[in-house]
Amino acid sequence: MKNTGFYLFLFFCFMLLQGCLEVKESFNGPAPGIWRAVLQLEPDYITHNKKGAPLPEKLEMKFKDINENQLPFLFEVIYDEKGDFEVEVINGTERIKVDELRIGVDRKTARDTIEMDFSIYESTIKAVYRSGIMEGNWIVHSKKDYSIPFVAYFGKSERFTILKNEPIMDVSGKWKVTFDADKEEPYFAIGEFKQEGNHVAGTFITETGDYRYLDGTIQADMLYLSCFDGSHAFLFEAQIAENKQMKGLFRSGKHYKSYWEAVQDEDFTLRSPDSLTYIKDGYTELDFSFKNTEGALISLNDDKFHNKVKIVQILGTWCPNCRDETEFLMNYLKNNPTEEVAIIALAFEKYKEEDKALSTLKTYKEKFNIPYDLCYAGYYNKEEAAKSLPMLNAIISYPTMIILDKNNEIKRIHTGFSGPATSEFNKFSIEFKSYMQNLLKD
Repeated sequence: MKNTGFYLFLFFCFMLLQGCLEVKESFNGPAPGIWRAVLQLEPDYITHNKKGAPLPEKLEMKFKDINENQLPFLFEVIYDEKGDFEVEVINGTERIKVDELRIGVDRKTARDTIEMDFSIYESTIKAVYRSGIMEGNWIVHSKKDYSIPFVAYFGKSERFTILKNEPIMDVSGKWKVTFDADKEEPYFAIGEFKQEGNHVAGTFITETGDYRYLDGTIQADMLYLSCFDGSHAFLFEAQIAENKQMKGLFRSGKHYKSYWEAVQDEDFTLRSPDSLTYIKDGYTELDFSFKNTEGALISLNDDKFHNKVKIVQILGTWCPNCRDETEFLMNYLKNNPTEEVAIIALAFEKYKEEDKALSTLKTYKEKFNIPYDLCYAGYYNKEEAAKSLPMLNAIISYPTMIILDKNNEIKRIHTGFSGPATSEFNKFSIEFKSYMQNLLKD
């Protein structure tokens, strides 16, 4: 009986602790909700790192350490009623569902581990997870020894910062942008931004495609934008001047960086995408014969293409802009059903081995339920790809769309694709439908 007081004391302590603790539902994987992730970029390539490589002479500024050498993005873990979960990467208004997920105890580390596969881009986030934290690496399998440290924190929804420093200006609108502005061969783009308070969303449109859904913040005179989609990891930093100009650095993945300048200009335009790729002198038609995912050789002379308007799509499964164009073409077929239009996709892949490339194409075709032929046309290097289609002046962009009439005469070659993140997308959708209707009448 003399221990009764001791047991009563333990019981009292237990009940007190139960009242203080929040009892949470257990899950088989990471906690459900929003996670803030960062890719830890190498300091030697960081724009504001004092010990890093020298900046261009024109870039006489210092970035505030809001992102601390990090490329941030958001994702959400979503559970269903059965306890299964999925992950969606968030870039602005876009959500990208992760292709494949695996969780379990890693035999090497004996720790709970998650693997998030972006299978069509051949990359994986592999991380240990515990108590609202994930820590690991983003690994790109098609590149040798390519990985970037990754960490994510549960319950944080800010992309860059929670600070609310008053912006120096509203950057909404159209900007004339010069990338590689410190080099002999710069290239131009259109910056499209929409600002609400400190939040900024937008994209850059180039002559070969767009940088898709960028999201970020403006803090006083500093602009930060980022995007991660499993294929690309983009980070843009810029300093804004009172005369409606910007100068900054663009980083892509582990190594690439480009100095860029911009000036607000609502009238700036790029060259017409229909003027960049053309048939060389001495050639009169498009001629090819490539193997599709079923192993059959496909050419424009096949009976199934006879007396049809044909769209030849030059793409790569590794290319998000190509994915945008593929979805666009599939929606066109769905909304404008006809037996008089045929599409043939010619893919240039990161594998030189035909069997590996065709395996990748087959997965791509099945995943997106593509209803037309997908053929392996060669290696993705643009100089190598040009040898597969020697009648073209060059392979300038993935994607490129070639439209032929019912007599196999080339009517139009459209270089690049401005996707749904741009203001050009709806305009092109309307124009393309009208163009095809007129071509089918001929």
